Amino acid sequence: MLYANELIMLILGTGVLFLTILNNSKIRRIYAWKILSLAFYFMMAGWFFTILEGFFAEKFINILEHISYSASALIMAAWCRQISRNKQEEVQK
Repeated sequence: MLYANELIMLILGTGVLFLTILNNSKIRRIYAWKILSLAFYFMMAGWFFTILEGFFAEKFINILEHISYSASALIMAAWCRQISRNKQEEVQK
């Protein structure tokens, strides 16, 4: 079953994806930008799987959806940890 809020989230996420592509040079200025981008891509995959599960292979795609969300959260946590380590090194200098 397709829910409007899930579809809107995918549309908004796609808009953000296009903005990140257009502003890639600015995003590269962010410390550890590759890790942050990877977290966003996994989140996008989760939103895509949310829509896709309403059409076929519901159980399998639901598992993929939740794996994507979990991976995104873990990668985001790793990025936050790396940011905090970088800030601590700057303070100690």
